[in-house]
Amino acid sequence: MKKVAVTGIGIVAPPGIGKRQFWANIKSGRSFIEKITRFDASQYPSHIAGQIDDLEKYSLLSRRLLKKIDLFSHMALVASELALEDAKMDIKKEDLNLVGIFLGNALGGWLYAETELRDLYIEGREGVSPYMASAWFPAAPQGQVSIYYGIKGFSKTVVADRASSLMAIGYARDTLVKGKLHMILAGGTEAPVTPYALLCCNTYGGISEYNDYPHKAYRPFDKNRQGFVIGEGSGVVLMENIDRAEARGSHILAVISGVGNTCDGKDRINPDPSGNQLARAIRMALNEAEITPDEIDYISLDGLAVEVWDRSEAKAIKDVFEEKAKTIPVSCPKSMFGNLLGASGAVDLIATILAMEHNAVPPMINVEAPDPEGLNYIIGKAHEKEINKALVISRGRGGINTVIVIEKKEVA
Repeated sequence: MKKVAVTGIGIVAPPGIGKRQFWANIKSGRSFIEKITRFDASQYPSHIAGQIDDLEKYSLLSRRLLKKIDLFSHMALVASELALEDAKMDIKKEDLNLVGIFLGNALGGWLYAETELRDLYIEGREGVSPYMASAWFPAAPQGQVSIYYGIKGFSKTVVADRASSLMAIGYARDTLVKGKLHMILAGGTEAPVTPYALLCCNTYGGISEYNDYPHKAYRPFDKNRQGFVIGEGSGVVLMENIDRAEARGSHILAVISGVGNTCDGKDRINPDPSGNQLARAIRMALNEAEITPDEIDYISLDGLAVEVWDRSEAKAIKDVFEEKAKTIPVSCPKSMFGNLLGASGAVDLIATILAMEHNAVPPMINVEAPDPEGLNYIIGKAHEKEINKALVISRGRGGINTVIVIEKKEVA
């Protein structure tokens, strides 16, 4: 059996910390993108973002630990704890040799790194924290979660640009199917709202500079798109084999039944305009889930708000779903709170699981003149609909494509 259960959700994102607040806010269609205020970002071409300002209220981590880690590790620790709490899982009672942690990110921990590098040039090497080397690098969140819970099983950090976290969840699914582990905390984390990381994002390409109207800035699949807006946050899910989850009486939130990964191999930054390899990844995921395109009730879009990305994504969907592409509800909830880069796919997956639970398609915002036409965009407010099977798409620079199929657990 290739299906794996999701039994817990942990979300730390601009619309809310914890799944109830997060869902209530994205269902309402509100924007959570604002001007950056935690440092002077006014000289950057783009100085707006989806931000989290109350993380401390939800964290039981010691001040001693917080001094040793970057914000992206802090958010991953909070999201992991929320996922375990949601699953009613006492991890200390598990065989920690058979528990893993699979996380993705794109940038690493630059708040810690840039602060210490500044001190290096001002004070010399004596001014640099001894924790610098272990705080900034991409695998730091995986390491910190492992240490915090004593996790000793096979684990992995994925760095695949914006596709990182959805790819990490796909790898976690494959690992559980092979029986290498009993359970995995999987997802992603990203903290790009720092001076140097923001500079990197501004030179990344495709960033919206619609600074005067932050709530209107992120406009995926709209003719007046100007690029995406960055956001910070973390999304983590607890994954288990279905039989084991049922044996311990877990409430199964969703089932991951198919994964597809491809690369365009066309350009070092942009995707293949044809969308052919994304279409192949969608077919791979559907085939692995053993379902047809007609069975999909909702598609969570990647939605970069850059013309070549939006158009190629729509082409891939039309290629696979043909006439049904006109009627299947599609949306891009991240238009409300920003693109969380390496964490975006995990957060999209969590939003989709919550959509299944509440039988409502979360909306996208700022789409006034749809481009391209021909898809059933859900705009402005949530749309009531029973969702039994859904597709989540995540893409990264250079044409990295990851697609996951999730389903409601069948009731016996």
